[in-house]
Amino acid sequence: MWAEDTASAGLGMRLVDVGEGTARIEMPVREDMVNGHGIAHGGFVFCLADSAFAFACNSRNQVTVAQACDIVFVAPARRGDLLVAEATERTSYGRNAIYDVTVRRDEDVIAEFRGRARQLSGTIIPSSEDAT
Repeated sequence: MWAEDTASAGLGMRLVDVGEGTARIEMPVREDMVNGHGIAHGGFVFCLADSAFAFACNSRNQVTVAQACDIVFVAPARRGDLLVAEATERTSYGRNAIYDVTVRRDEDVIAEFRGRARQLSGTIIPSSEDAT
């Protein structure tokens, strides 16, 4: 999935870790990500959180997409900051799940994101059973 994710790669993101129901991604705040207030544009912070959410909810090799997401911006990030997004599954029910993502700069919380996911049919990495 990472190899096909040109959006995340284009924003300079780096996949640090993926576990069952978890993911950690980092992104440097570049000059072209800063808005007119001299701080990181919220859309880029959202993209980072959304990418961590995507990798966490697809970590069990089931195709899963976002149903809804929201974000609360807690503090500004600035050019040169390295942001780290950590996603964790909170609960799952049927084909649905809820994930929380915290975006930090060092120990400072920059944003809190909540995503609701829906599992679809299919797998990310085909199994030998899929080939038959």
